Amino acid sequence: MEKTELRDAFAEFKNLKNIDRPTMMGVLEDVFRTQLAKTYGTSDNFDIIINIDKGDCEIYRNREVVEEVEDPDTQISLAEVNADGDDYEIGETYAEKVDMKSFGRRGILNIRQNLQGRIMDIEKANLYNKYIAKIGEIFTGEIYQKNSREVLILDEDGNELRLPKSEQIPGEHFKKNDTVRAIIKSVEMRNTTPYIILSRTSNEFLEKLFEQEVPEIYDGLITIKKVVRIPGERAKVAVESYDERIDPIGACIGVKGARIIGIVRELRNENIDVLQWTNNTQLLIQRALSPAKISSIDLNGEDGKIKVYMLPDEVKKGIGKGGCNIKLAGMLVDKEIEVWRELPQQDEEEEDVLLSEFENEIEPWIIDKLHSIGCDTAKSVLALSPEDIAKRADLEDETVEEVLRILQSEFEE
Repeated sequence: MEKTELRDAFAEFKNLKNIDRPTMMGVLEDVFRTQLAKTYGTSDNFDIIINIDKGDCEIYRNREVVEEVEDPDTQISLAEVNADGDDYEIGETYAEKVDMKSFGRRGILNIRQNLQGRIMDIEKANLYNKYIAKIGEIFTGEIYQKNSREVLILDEDGNELRLPKSEQIPGEHFKKNDTVRAIIKSVEMRNTTPYIILSRTSNEFLEKLFEQEVPEIYDGLITIKKVVRIPGERAKVAVESYDERIDPIGACIGVKGARIIGIVRELRNENIDVLQWTNNTQLLIQRALSPAKISSIDLNGEDGKIKVYMLPDEVKKGIGKGGCNIKLAGMLVDKEIEVWRELPQQDEEEEDVLLSEFENEIEPWIIDKLHSIGCDTAKSVLALSPEDIAKRADLEDETVEEVLRILQSEFEE
């Protein structure tokens, strides 16, 4: 019965995947030496010969032949070894085969349990090492269990992977047997058991989806410089191409949005903005807040914040729904961005107009006279008094009044 139990344990160990033969033999020997130490007090003077293919093991106890025994664990008397007609001499080593029955039923059970425990430890270590190497890769699996805290997914070997609620896109609802895609975010040991954590909210998940859908990214022709997300709401992906012939934005979106639409659906219709990367912070902010038009940017605001000035009509577009657009722009440049309304100022905010553009209303020789006194735009003329213009340009008062009327009408609402 004992030998059958050991053979079963051997068979289970032999079928363990991803373990090399030297490691396997070392573990088996260690298990037997542990039991020998319990049974005989020491395992140092034992030879263990394991035939894992046959599921068999032979153990020999080596003791020194002496005239008078002082330590029965390591010595045997000359009279005892030669009692059956053998011809040993003092100082030689006597090797005696150990019968497995000497371990007793409890000893055999200890060996089996110890071996099974080591099998579990090796399986856990192999699982841990397998998924540590896969961190950052996309995993696809089927849900077999769900609760309020997490969703459990099985891999092809029946191992559990966990998708916590915090790593699910807000509003997602899964059912048993649903197929789920997520990125392998982390692997950690909890009470000697590997916990494999998946994520659908990480920036890396979105990046990997682009890599799958856009061949130019997979081939390295287009580089994703940065990804920022508010999962389920909006994301911004900054891309760059080192080949001038490739339009990185067009390649990522695809013809009629064919490439990006699959990503959007995977992320529960999360809005995705693809923009051209630049090291110029001001330009990157302008691109991130597009289509909102920015009047000016102050990169050195109080408390390290960036101030962006916009006209009132542009503020809503810049901030975005729930403030997500301005928040993502800040995440893109790693600084908080504040939007300030800029009220248009009459005259000062209006553009100037060259005098040459009034040739249909003002005679050319009058424009030449105004040029001669350093006035080449409408505002430069309006800045002078009528008397000053008449005197310096040698013009009649009536002519000056008519010129001023024409120029002022240009800026009247």
